[in-house]
Amino acid sequence: MPRLFTALEIPRDAALSLSLLRGGLPGARWIDVENYHMTLRFIGDVEGHVADEIANALDRVRRPSFSLSLSGVGAFGGKKPHSLWAGAMPSPDLNALQAEIERICQRLGLPADPRKFTPHVTLARLRNSSADDVAHYLSSRGNFAAMPFRAGRFVLMSSRESVGGGPYVIEEVWPLMGSDARGAGASSGLVDAFRYMR
Repeated sequence: MPRLFTALEIPRDAALSLSLLRGGLPGARWIDVENYHMTLRFIGDVEGHVADEIANALDRVRRPSFSLSLSGVGAFGGKKPHSLWAGAMPSPDLNALQAEIERICQRLGLPADPRKFTPHVTLARLRNSSADDVAHYLSSRGNFAAMPFRAGRFVLMSSRESVGGGPYVIEEVWPLMGSDARGAGASSGLVDAFRYMR
């Protein structure tokens, strides 16, 4: 059973900027550049019929495309850091999109996400990295900023059980208004994908 989440993809230029942050931290397992994304709503392991319901409900989202800038770096885990991330500049459009997806998920019976939405791109998973090493890494890269990019679509992604960090598969794509972002290679739909997996 796939693990599902909605996300924004990170375009090539922004991903290349993020890739320059790789290295220089013992115990870091760096995320492959092609797996960079910004999670909007973690859904988790769900049955195929629930995945279909979610996809059908997300078809009704009508939000404008918007500009987004990645800026700053941080770590989750406090004194026992477990992951490194790059943040995003505040964006009312991003927050509105995420909030609508959250409402849709709750209406379909999924429990509310207990974590406050903190827009970020995970850069690395940490194993036995000392808090001092992480603090040094963050202080030396604290001025990180990438050129703004246009968020023209959001996607439903799946991941298989793994150690974390991918591989991720785009299952469904929804363009945001004012963009032609469905793109080549978009999934023919979750219904077929889940029928195949049963």
